[in-house]
Amino acid sequence: MIVERPPAFRAARPGAGQRPLWQRALTRPSLPALAALVVVVAFFASQAPELLTWAGIAGVLDIAAVLGIGGVAVALLMIAGQYDFSIGVQAVATSLVTALLIGDAGWGVWPALLVSLAAGLAVGLVNGLLVVTTGVHSFLVTLGTFLVLQGASLVGAQEVADTARQGSSLSDASGWASAARVFDATKQVGIGRLHSSLLWWLALTALASWALWRTRFGNAVFASGGARRAAHELGVRVGPTTVGLFCVTAAAGWLMGTFALVQTGTVQENPSALGTSLDLIVVAVIGGCLLTGGFGSAFGAAVGALLYAVARQGIILAGWDPRWFQTMLGVLLLVALLANGIVRRRLKAVPRS
Repeated sequence: MIVERPPAFRAARPGAGQRPLWQRALTRPSLPALAALVVVVAFFASQAPELLTWAGIAGVLDIAAVLGIGGVAVALLMIAGQYDFSIGVQAVATSLVTALLIGDAGWGVWPALLVSLAAGLAVGLVNGLLVVTTGVHSFLVTLGTFLVLQGASLVGAQEVADTARQGSSLSDASGWASAARVFDATKQVGIGRLHSSLLWWLALTALASWALWRTRFGNAVFASGGARRAAHELGVRVGPTTVGLFCVTAAAGWLMGTFALVQTGTVQENPSALGTSLDLIVVAVIGGCLLTGGFGSAFGAAVGALLYAVARQGIILAGWDPRWFQTMLGVLLLVALLANGIVRRRLKAVPRS
C-alpha cells in the first residue's frame, strides 16, 4: 500500500499559490540550504578568491564527496525519525577489518573488502533489529554500538600499526591496483585533481533521491518518520524499512572507510569517530532534515555537505585559524535549526485534504 507523503509535498489548497515565494520555499527541504550555500560561497570567495579556482573547487568537492555519501545515508535515516551515532566508527572499524585481513591474514583486497562489508552490514542489522524489537531509542542503541566498536577499533589500529612497522604494505596485496582504480581514480582538471569519490557521491545521491520520491520504499521512509503509528495501521512495513535504513548507513560507513583506506594505504592509529558521526548529522540538518523526522531530502543533504566543505576549505584558504571552523559550523547549525522550526510550523499550517 502506498502512503501519502507529508502535507508539504501534496498539492496546496486553491489560493495557496498566491502565498509569498519565500513562504513556499520554506516548505522545500533543500532551498534554504541552497540559499545558505550561495551566501557562504560569496563570503569566502571575497576573502579568498582562490576558492573559485579549479584547485579550490577540487578541494571543496574532495571534502564534500566522502562526507556527502555518509550525509545522504544519515538523512534517509533521519527522515524515518531515527539516528545513527555509530556510522563514523563503522567507517573506521570496517577499514580495520579490511586492513587486518590483508596485512595479517594475507587475503586479497577484494575478498577482504567483501568480508568487511558483510561485517558492517551485520552491525547495521543488529542496530536496526534492536531499535525495532526493543523500542529503545536509536540514539541509545547506536551510542552503545559506537562504544563497542570504538574500543575494538583502538585495539585493531594498534595491530595494523605493528604490522606496518614490520614492513608489510597493504599496497602489495593482490587486487590493490584494481581497487585503487575503483576507489581512488583521479582526473586532472586544470591544476585541481578530482577523485572517483565524487562520482560515487553523485550516483548515490541520485539513487537515494529516486528511491525517496518514486518508490514504495520512499513512501515508507516518509511515513515512518512523519506518522509512525498511522503508518503501522495502514500496513506500511515500518520495521523492515527501519532495519534496511540502518543497513544503508552501515554500507555508507564501509564505503567511507574504504575510500580512506585505499587512498592513504593505512588506517589512523587513534581513531576518533564520534566527531564524524556528529558532522554527518549536522550535514543532514543543514540540508533540511527535521530532527522530528518526516521531512528532508537526499539532495538537501548533498547541499549540506557542500556547505560544510566550502566553510572548511574557505577558512583554510582565507588563512584563518582552523579552530574557527567549529564556530562557523555551530552558526550554520543554529541557523538551520531555526529554519527547521519555521518549516515545521509551515507544515502544520498546510491542510491535509
